[in-house]
Amino acid sequence: MSEPPTTRGHLTPGVGAVVTRRGAPDDVAALVRQLWLPQWSLPPGESAEQLVLGYPASNVVVEPAGVALHGPTTRASTRVLTGTGWAVGALLRPAGVLLFTDRPAQLLDGSAPLAAGPLHERVVRAMAAEDPRARHDRAVGLLLDHVRERAAAADPGLLEEGLLANRLVDLVEAGPGERTPAGLARRLHVSERTLQRLAARFVGMPPGLLLRRRRLQEAAERVRADPGLDLGALAAELGFADQSHLTREFRTVLGTTPRGYARSPRGVVPGDRGAVRPRR
Repeated sequence: MSEPPTTRGHLTPGVGAVVTRRGAPDDVAALVRQLWLPQWSLPPGESAEQLVLGYPASNVVVEPAGVALHGPTTRASTRVLTGTGWAVGALLRPAGVLLFTDRPAQLLDGSAPLAAGPLHERVVRAMAAEDPRARHDRAVGLLLDHVRERAAAADPGLLEEGLLANRLVDLVEAGPGERTPAGLARRLHVSERTLQRLAARFVGMPPGLLLRRRRLQEAAERVRADPGLDLGALAAELGFADQSHLTREFRTVLGTTPRGYARSPRGVVPGDRGAVRPRR
């Protein structure tokens, strides 16, 4: 089983929704990071606002409207949720991205419909089951089987290269130890040019942006947990030049200061990129 599912990337707490997250089975753990199934139901006239700074990764998402591949994002987004809805998504690891697109950078801050055969019809039917556990088991199984089918038809050499891209993202997310693309390249024993190519081909974002995203997600999570946190110390710990640098990153990506974010009352339906199809 892959790493335990996490909520990182969702910057305000859940309102009006239930979300199920599952780690990927071992046979696809190199391709899929986790599965997520949000469902929400809000009374007439009520709404909830979602704020998400998604993982630097792509998601395959099945929703009532269809199947789509949502690319990595550069900024946070918000969407007001109303009524009822659901999604079944797979957060892809870099090695899994090229099973669905050979140009992930073209989906940066965007999405594209996927031709997935009978997958949509089958998942919609599965999500209509009365028992929550049964419908989730069936829907997740269908999506994972679709990933397996694509992997079986893929070039083995491509998947092997994707494993190196997985290691790149693992290093980025491991913590503040590596703060520059050059440091990442040394750890992977590749040139910076190879590093840039890996990130572009399998993630769709340059290594420098991956590093900036990781530390901003970490900062947001820490500020959410402790609104009174010493921002100067946090900035130094995470590799920002100073507190002003941290504040500028918050303003640029999240549209608010760290303290403003910590005071925000906005709610979020948990789930990963594309869970409610926010437009960025």
